[in-house]
Amino acid sequence: MTNTVEYIREFLKNNNIDFILINSTNKFLVEYNTLDENSRYILTGFSGSTGDALVSKDKIYLFVDGRYHIQADLEVDHSVVTVVKLATGQTFLEEIAARIDESSIFAIVAEKNSQSRIEAFEKALEKKNVNLILLDKDPLDRESEIKSNSFVDIPLKYTGMSVDEKVKAVCANLNENEAILVTNLEEVSYLFNKRDFSRPYSTNIKAKAIVQKDLAMLFDEENLSGYEEFIKNFDGKIYIDKSSINGYDYRLIGERAEVLENSPVKLMKAVKTDAEIEHLKDAFSKTDKTISEIRDFINLNDSISEFDIAQKLEELYKKHGAKSLSFKSIVAKDKNSALAHYSKCSKDEIIEDGSLILIDSGAYYEGGLATDITRVFVKGEPSKLQKKVYTIVLKMFLQAYNFPCKTSTTGYEIDDLARKVYSENLIEGFEFNHGLGHGIGVSVHEYPPNLSKGDLAKVEIKDNMVFSIEPGLYNKDFFGVRLENSCYMKEGKINSFVKMNYEKKLIDFSLLTDEEKVWLGDFEVK
Repeated sequence: MTNTVEYIREFLKNNNIDFILINSTNKFLVEYNTLDENSRYILTGFSGSTGDALVSKDKIYLFVDGRYHIQADLEVDHSVVTVVKLATGQTFLEEIAARIDESSIFAIVAEKNSQSRIEAFEKALEKKNVNLILLDKDPLDRESEIKSNSFVDIPLKYTGMSVDEKVKAVCANLNENEAILVTNLEEVSYLFNKRDFSRPYSTNIKAKAIVQKDLAMLFDEENLSGYEEFIKNFDGKIYIDKSSINGYDYRLIGERAEVLENSPVKLMKAVKTDAEIEHLKDAFSKTDKTISEIRDFINLNDSISEFDIAQKLEELYKKHGAKSLSFKSIVAKDKNSALAHYSKCSKDEIIEDGSLILIDSGAYYEGGLATDITRVFVKGEPSKLQKKVYTIVLKMFLQAYNFPCKTSTTGYEIDDLARKVYSENLIEGFEFNHGLGHGIGVSVHEYPPNLSKGDLAKVEIKDNMVFSIEPGLYNKDFFGVRLENSCYMKEGKINSFVKMNYEKKLIDFSLLTDEEKVWLGDFEVK
């Protein structure tokens, strides 16, 4: 790390730059990026999926949201890195901009930031007279070998729409001299009904696409030079989504760019076909069986570690037909469970009598859509505090799940109800410091929909949209409890794919209302 810090500061000096943003994403703007492509990890040692670093000649700031406050503190060298912990409602961009000096030179890597984010920085820093410059390449990028693709076609019985049908819908309003650029990997994978099961924790194909009138062209990693050549030579309008196109590609298009409020592929992908809903029902039934069996494994075995559970969990997923995991499983005991995205699964963390174990996991099956579930177990008998926290989180879930949906129900409203339950049942020292849920699809996180206090959540949750409801309460000195069901909207009602039971011994029924007890009857309790 020391050499990396010295190198980036030398880069600033040699290029007359005062500040540089170091990203966690790669050139495809992937959220769950591999660590070898994650420059922020290479610089700071923080391995969380999100959160960027700001570097000056004498400071390194690491910005993390509530999911990663504890993890960041544990992973970074505090003599080098200052951790900036965002509270609910604070944004990365505002907090980064606040630490950039007036009249300074600020560098952003164009290919690792969306055009909308670049423009948001320009606006936020305008009054500070900051000179924002775009770098074509990341100075901390490591050379990585481009693997030959292992694309798999997903059958129509799982997708519900053929590639031709999707392309015709996307280009329905295009003229002959117009094209749509698709660079978001989930959208490309969805549009072409292709997946790559060879990489861990993702089925996205690494490719970009150009859609013209009744024609779609796919450019994989080996052919990106051909993609750039096509863009340079295309004589017409190219429609783009600023939230998913990186700054490098945007500049490549230049004045031919026509901005879409939303990518039509993104909107189509968010509303699942009935075939996709049926596939997810089957996939979650297999996921439920896996989690039920890992529960039995914990109860029937002594002196097992977090690592042992994680290994058994993956074995069970494969036994029940999973092709791969949808993300690195979280198996966290006691204090580790307070780290919302803990992922070490240590051999040294041994399950003992009274240990609380949080398991957040999911998988991909033959249809190429992600599953996601979180359950909490206790070895032996729980403490009063464990029961109280578990029950309050359960109340938050039940109220959110039974939200009285109406026309244009938003994730913002559902999140707000869960927070109301939290505020009425406060437990000293325990915090609910993340959004209530996220969209699920080709990736375990997708948008829309979103359930949080952010503006992204102020959009309608439509029929056949798929999303998680996952309230959680955390205390770094004790433990954390999160209960997550993946759900879908149907005819104005929230339905759960997840049927896995809740833990009867962890529920204090005296804390549930009569109505909540009736609602709990929709789920097995044992």
